Amino acid sequence: MEIALLIFAAILTLAGIIGNILPVIPGTPLNFAALLILHFVKGGNVFSTSFLVVFGLLTVASVGVDYVLPILGAKLHGTSKWGMWGSIVGMFAGLVFFSFPGMILGLFAGAVAGEIIAKKKAHQAIKAGIATSIGSLTAIVLKFGLSVVMAVYFFWNLF
Repeated sequence: MEIALLIFAAILTLAGIIGNILPVIPGTPLNFAALLILHFVKGGNVFSTSFLVVFGLLTVASVGVDYVLPILGAKLHGTSKWGMWGSIVGMFAGLVFFSFPGMILGLFAGAVAGEIIAKKKAHQAIKAGIATSIGSLTAIVLKFGLSVVMAVYFFWNLF
């Protein structure tokens, strides 16, 4: 049973890393779940309580960052609600049709299209698309970094 749980946790770890690129998979929560499984399967003495609390809080923060940074980037550059909704629709459309690069391009194109619908000038629409894209990419990089750190801790302590 222990081996099956550890294999499951290893799969969660790898899925967590992938999940930071694909928005349909909750990346960092899967990595944290894998750390918890490893900790408890190995008798509860792999990680300290403070380690688990810190990484638990970082996991919660990473989920929040995923929503806050794109909106913050958009708001700082005066993106309208049309631009924000356009970026969300564009992101999912791009992901469905063109995978990860399509997600980024779709997010940008959707924000630009939304801003044009909101009657903004072309340079304002492009600025909104860039701001929204930078916010999203920053969130992805931060989450990916946290997932890699948790994966390293997981595999380092697995054996």
